[in-house]
Amino acid sequence: MAFERNILLTGGAGFIGSHLVRYLISRYPNYRIVNYDKLTYAGNLENLKGLEEAPNYVFVHADVCDAPTVDDVFSTYGIDAVIHLAAESHVDRSIANPLAFIDTNIRGTAVLLNAAVAHWRVAGHYADHHRFHHVSTDEVFGALGDTGLFNEETAYDPRSPYSASKASSDHLVRSYGHTYGLPFTLSNCSNNYGTHQYPEKLIPVIIKNIVAGDPLPVYGRGENIRDWLSVTDHVEAIDAIFHQGVLGETYCVGGDNEWKNIDLVRLLCKLADVELGHPTGRSQSLISFVTDRPGHDHRYAIDASKIKNELGWKPRTPFHEGLLETVRFFIAQFSPKR
Repeated sequence: MAFERNILLTGGAGFIGSHLVRYLISRYPNYRIVNYDKLTYAGNLENLKGLEEAPNYVFVHADVCDAPTVDDVFSTYGIDAVIHLAAESHVDRSIANPLAFIDTNIRGTAVLLNAAVAHWRVAGHYADHHRFHHVSTDEVFGALGDTGLFNEETAYDPRSPYSASKASSDHLVRSYGHTYGLPFTLSNCSNNYGTHQYPEKLIPVIIKNIVAGDPLPVYGRGENIRDWLSVTDHVEAIDAIFHQGVLGETYCVGGDNEWKNIDLVRLLCKLADVELGHPTGRSQSLISFVTDRPGHDHRYAIDASKIKNELGWKPRTPFHEGLLETVRFFIAQFSPKR
């Protein structure tokens, strides 16, 4: 079968990646999606259960730092576009083991960029359908005070090994655009929530501990603020940027949905208590304030005007609705099986 496009999607067994794989396979049956994933602790093929027989889906178990395998995949499947999500992504883990983040997030990105240039550039030119879309984070911008918003013009100011490694990968992508003419787009998104997230991040950790009756750890006094974006809305933003985004441009993607960590945890407690049939306030009594994370940024918030005005995207999932779906999913995941 001849496919209209052959897209290499890295990190497709992870949280955001698996949602994106499902979305693209369903929405674009004429695209072949080659899911390239190392299957580290956060990659799980259960996230993609049922796709094994899809005619436009291929899974490759490999490391983005493995240049010969990346090169072979480009050749074998005629890759003409890349959506790059594969990354080490947890701040706490980056503090404990920064070299793993430097290797995957920086070197892995460089390997993919090299392959794209080598396979796509002919006599200094690229075809119209070539595109390298790099998915990044708002953490590269550092921290905000109580006011202000990140946008595409915000200077980079990473504060952790994770955000520094992602900032480095962003700069690499742009440098390949300037140096080799590589056609690229880039996006920086706020905190994602939704089903199938690995249970080391705030929302699944809190729900897991509520189900188990364990303390609910909150850094400091829970005053840190994050902008929360539904993973399904983020997937639609990636789709819009990949198909409509102007080459060489960056797009900030946010949920217009700021929450203090402590307020979000209290809301999760209320929703979970209702779902579990607990007495009101039972889970809130489990909140435990713990020593703050080193270099914990105070506030992130995004001005997504550019993608809204230029590409017509906007977040569509009501937060309470999306969060309730997420709570129900993780309660089912973490409840004892009968």
